Amino acid sequence: MKFYLIAGEDSGELHGANLVEAMKNITHNHPQKIHFRGVGGDKMQKQGVELVAHVRDINFMGFWEVIKNIFTIRKLFQTVENDILAWKPDAVILIDYPGFNLRLAKFLHQNGIKVFYYVSPQLWAWKKGRVKQIKQYVTKMFVILPFEKEFYQKEGLDVNFVGHPLLDAIASFKNATSPPQHKVWGDKKVLALLPGSRTQEIKQMLPIMLQMIHHYPDYQFVIAGAPSKAEEFYQKIIQESGFENHVILWKNRTYELLSQADVALVTSGTATLETALFDVPEIVCYKGSPISFWIGKRLVEVKYISLVNLILDKAAVKELIQQEFTAENLSAEIKKLTQESNKMQLLRDYKELKEKLGEVGASERCAKGIWKEMQDSPKMK
Repeated sequence: MKFYLIAGEDSGELHGANLVEAMKNITHNHPQKIHFRGVGGDKMQKQGVELVAHVRDINFMGFWEVIKNIFTIRKLFQTVENDILAWKPDAVILIDYPGFNLRLAKFLHQNGIKVFYYVSPQLWAWKKGRVKQIKQYVTKMFVILPFEKEFYQKEGLDVNFVGHPLLDAIASFKNATSPPQHKVWGDKKVLALLPGSRTQEIKQMLPIMLQMIHHYPDYQFVIAGAPSKAEEFYQKIIQESGFENHVILWKNRTYELLSQADVALVTSGTATLETALFDVPEIVCYKGSPISFWIGKRLVEVKYISLVNLILDKAAVKELIQQEFTAENLSAEIKKLTQESNKMQLLRDYKELKEKLGEVGASERCAKGIWKEMQDSPKMK
């Protein structure tokens, strides 16, 4: 059996890696061999996925950023199309990355290839009309947020809610890692900086986050470096900001950092949910290009930008967006988080969040769902 996976960013490729591992685990007793190929990152490659392109070269966010890199994206699309036709997979698994993957789904459908979508595009936030594309071109959807199943049912689609794969990833980390007996930095409180995984957002977010060193000199500041970014990239930003002797970079050690952090400043995205699942008080930050933000504000129909607040349907964590994302506002919000009453309320909200997300096992449930859908394949008979 041959499966082609497409993940266009670090969070998607983490879910892809866990899914591949689960698919191998549930098929190891079958006589058929199982092969994986596609677009992803280091984690997927480690699980045996043969990469055609790496996420670090295609991870663009924002309308303006996508337009600037449109020729790179078109070239990748053509490469993937040709590679799929040549490799002849039994099915393609699309993971988030909707601008690229929904267009690819049409091509796959036209060529008679099964299409599974894991981690739904955020159609509930904008471009709801794309549900028609899902209906036409996708064999089966596997969604990870509790409200997504209801959204698709209202649109006439039967989808599988498998739970959130981050629960699997975090449980796996905790099972493999002994709880730290003491913090690496002794009695110092730790302020974690999670500036995102895309080049443009890190350049926007990190310099402002680093200014907190002036306001909270007693904290140890640690940056969570993305797997797809070189250490030199971060060091240049740190040096330009003048804080090279006051901050530490932990590359590809986000969970280890969150297990020791007291407070976190987090760029909007999957990391907001990861931080909450580690019970770390956080402030959610976002600042994009003015053009992208102006366009997005007119297209996106959601009350919040963080997954934590979206799932809870309330402002549990503070969001500082665009002009509100300043050093002064950050400093004030950190001070609020250090107050015991605010921290306890946030932990109660985090507990409610975990209950809504369900139990661990999302990757396995998705793998079993895909395997069930493949039962009519000639290779299964």
